[in-house]
Amino acid sequence: MSDMKDVRDSTHDSPKYHNEGHPLVTSKNLTNHGLDMTDVSLISDEDFEAINQLSKVDIGDIIFGIIGIIGNLVILDRDDFAIKNVALLKNGGEVDNTFLIQLLKLPVFDRYMRKENAGGTQKFLGLSQIRNFEFLTPTMDAQLKIGEFFGSLDHLIPFFSVSHKSNSQEDKIMLDETIKTELFHVYYKRWITVYKEGAIRKVTMAKYLMTHQWLVKLVPNLKLCDLTRISYQQLLNDYAQEHERQTTMDFHHQLKGAILDAVDEGFIDRDPTRKAIIKGKTPREKKPKYLNQFELHTMLANLNLSQDINWDWFILLVAKTGMRFSEALALTPKDFDFAHQMLSINKTWDYKANGGFLPTKNQSSVRKIQLDWQTVIQFSELLKGLPEDKPIFVYTKGKIYNSTVNGILARVCKKSKVPTITIHGLRHTHASLLLFAGVSIASVARRLGHASMTTTQKTYLHIIQELENKDVDLIMRSLSGLS
Repeated sequence: MSDMKDVRDSTHDSPKYHNEGHPLVTSKNLTNHGLDMTDVSLISDEDFEAINQLSKVDIGDIIFGIIGIIGNLVILDRDDFAIKNVALLKNGGEVDNTFLIQLLKLPVFDRYMRKENAGGTQKFLGLSQIRNFEFLTPTMDAQLKIGEFFGSLDHLIPFFSVSHKSNSQEDKIMLDETIKTELFHVYYKRWITVYKEGAIRKVTMAKYLMTHQWLVKLVPNLKLCDLTRISYQQLLNDYAQEHERQTTMDFHHQLKGAILDAVDEGFIDRDPTRKAIIKGKTPREKKPKYLNQFELHTMLANLNLSQDINWDWFILLVAKTGMRFSEALALTPKDFDFAHQMLSINKTWDYKANGGFLPTKNQSSVRKIQLDWQTVIQFSELLKGLPEDKPIFVYTKGKIYNSTVNGILARVCKKSKVPTITIHGLRHTHASLLLFAGVSIASVARRLGHASMTTTQKTYLHIIQELENKDVDLIMRSLSGLS
């Protein structure tokens, strides 16, 4: 028999946090997939050194939560942080840590922890209780083989399933009850990791993570089992106090997916999102989103279209094609088919991060856009001699900001004495002019790269309604001429 003698404590004090410094890992940063450093506090050099005198972590050590969130064991592959409210199991000795972490995942240790932990609302597990946990120890060679074997199976364990080491109904019931009583924001963060990570674009993932941050802020103590229609409605109401109705609707939709999965799994008895009422702040006065035909012509006439590629050429091309900002940044000379007057959209530019090509927003965004003859002549001259596979507008190594190009467009609009719009407003302008010219919604949707005509109809509903009113007048005039 062995026990875990080399278990060390971490700090339980709350040092002052800073905008830069050394990471401070707590139990909230421990997940089943390792350390989550996306929401970690930073501490000074002085506090970092003081904490490390008590509990210095090394690569290969094991840490797990002992206050509040208990469990979630992690073998460390880095040592550049300090720890708080976690237990530290030092690497080495007669027990291999890869074997030990598989042992500690067993239901018997989970039962032991929940039996021994103390406290009321804030649960905690004493170090002496951990040290007294006894277990059989095979030879080191056997430990290495066992740890390697079960470690290779970890990726096969489905989300929320019973551990592969125990199939008993008792353990499943115990696991279900544990999940039911965990904090809602903890469940939601794990749901994001399992279902969304790697399946959606970075920009969309950032929205899910922002929703998680709002959960931590608004309902830090709400348990999954306490989600009712009233508690969920109150959550939406609190969120709506600082957001417009459409933003609150997006927040609701992101939460609803996770909650419905919890209902399907039996962690929540009834769907608390049913008949939810979406509220929100009074929308701010909207700036004009698009220009009319006269205003667009006036603005384009004031562009500085030099003999070399510049941002004014970028503005002209977006106005004539309706491309998204990231799509236009990714254009290379080989995307232009001057012989057939076509422009291929098949990638985007990662301007929000460190640059580089990325896939388009969706499969429908991969498309060919017909160009007018004047644009063909202009760009066939501009692109002569440029590298075929290099983006034509990203001609510096510096980061490109949407706000920079919007500022250039704003100055042109001001000079032209037309309403100030954004680069995305040029996309709206392009679509609006096509619709007013009588181009079908289906054709506009394809040109813009919308996933469906429904998106186009929702975005340009006001224009479509205006056109329908004109159609009614035309129909009435036609009918009145019949005898």
